[in-house]
This record gives sequence, C-alpha cells and structure tokens, in this order.
Amino acid sequence: MVVTAAHAVPQVGHWPGFADMPQVFATAMMIGFMEQTCIQALRPYLTDSQRTVGTRVDMNHVAATAVGMKVVAQVELVEVKGKSLTFKVRCSDDAGLIGEGMHQRAIIDVQRFQERLASRAAAV
Repeated sequence: MVVTAAHAVPQVGHWPGFADMPQVFATAMMIGFMEQTCIQALRPYLTDSQRTVGTRVDMNHVAATAVGMKVVAQVELVEVKGKSLTFKVRCSDDAGLIGEGMHQRAIIDVQRFQERLASRAAAV
C-alpha cells in the first residue's frame, strides 16, 4: 500500500495529543496493515461462517515512513494451536524494515461470537 495522510499520526483517532505529531505512518496503522494482511492470507482457508480476530500484538516500530512511500507487509504462519494462530510479521517501506514482531489471531464462528457479544453488552 502507499501511505497517505489518512495513515499518518495526526489522523489517528480523535485524540488531541496526536494532532501536532509528525506526518509519518502511524504505528497503529502499521499494525492494522499487518493484521489486514494476516486476515487476507487466512480467508481462503476459512468457512463462510468463520473469521479471525486479533488476540495479541507484539510489534516493534523501528523506522519512520513518510507519506507517499510504499509499504509491504510479510506474514508467516508459524504456529497453530487449536483455533489460535501465531504469525511472524514484518513491514518494510522503500528504504527497508520499519516494523516486525508477532501477532496472534483466533478463529471464531461469527454467529456464536455475535451472540456472546450481545450477551456481554446486555450484562452492563
């Protein structure tokens, strides 16, 4: 993907602390991009009623990426334990490595997940 102003730190959420930060690829967006890459890599292997949800993120963001630069995510499924999937992830821009780490996802049944979510929300 190409980093746009929408992916830059000042645009992350509505938190005032980010508003005057440098116009660089946000860590949250880098992590989201790596998660999206994992999601897309898994899609062909899931049934229509299954999706995956993120359960753990352990990333290092090691270099800044300017708006306009291209970034690439590489993901490798390194462990499967039941419905828990662990990925080794890396993200690079035109100049080299910008982030790497581990990411876990869990396979869910969408209907059961929605039912549990509704029950949780009703309990409040």
